[in-house]
Amino acid sequence: MLETSRGILAASPQALVATIAVEISSAAFYINDDPGVLISLCLFGDGAAAALWRSSNQNDQFGFSGFKTLHKPEHREKIRFVNEGGRLKNQLHRSVPSLASDAVAELYSSRSRDTERLIAHTGGRDVIESIERKLPGNFLTDTRDVLRRYGNISSPSVLVALESALQSPTRHLWLTAFGAGFAAHSAELHRD
Repeated sequence: MLETSRGILAASPQALVATIAVEISSAAFYINDDPGVLISLCLFGDGAAAALWRSSNQNDQFGFSGFKTLHKPEHREKIRFVNEGGRLKNQLHRSVPSLASDAVAELYSSRSRDTERLIAHTGGRDVIESIERKLPGNFLTDTRDVLRRYGNISSPSVLVALESALQSPTRHLWLTAFGAGFAAHSAELHRD
């Protein structure tokens, strides 16, 4: 959604673009004895966030670049929704924290600049800890704060954490989200 917003603003600099991220995990409220289902019920929460974007030639404004996507279809069955008896059931494998951190580390290694702050999809405590083990430094302060304050609100957590990070004097942010498919995405946000 951020890459699309950047494209719209490049084509129409006078535009004001709204991005909205909504995840309603409770729509897949399915209970049985499968460990992945039970963990999903405890791990994923509903969340929503929105942001307004516009072009600006003013100093000290952020610009996006470095959009990357990584697909790992061989891991598709590790995290996804399946139809079970006409209801959505979340399928979650215990390897997801490692898969997420491997994907994030691969994307991070191809960034164009040094990063002062990293904003990640919350994914839960185990995912955050796995990312922190793979990447140098303590970058996930904003992400941890979202998890502490709101729980794992999935992809909207990136916009919520970004709101906090934009209040700092940081000049370069690196954003990432991941999920079903298995896919991971990243973007760079920088002040020039």
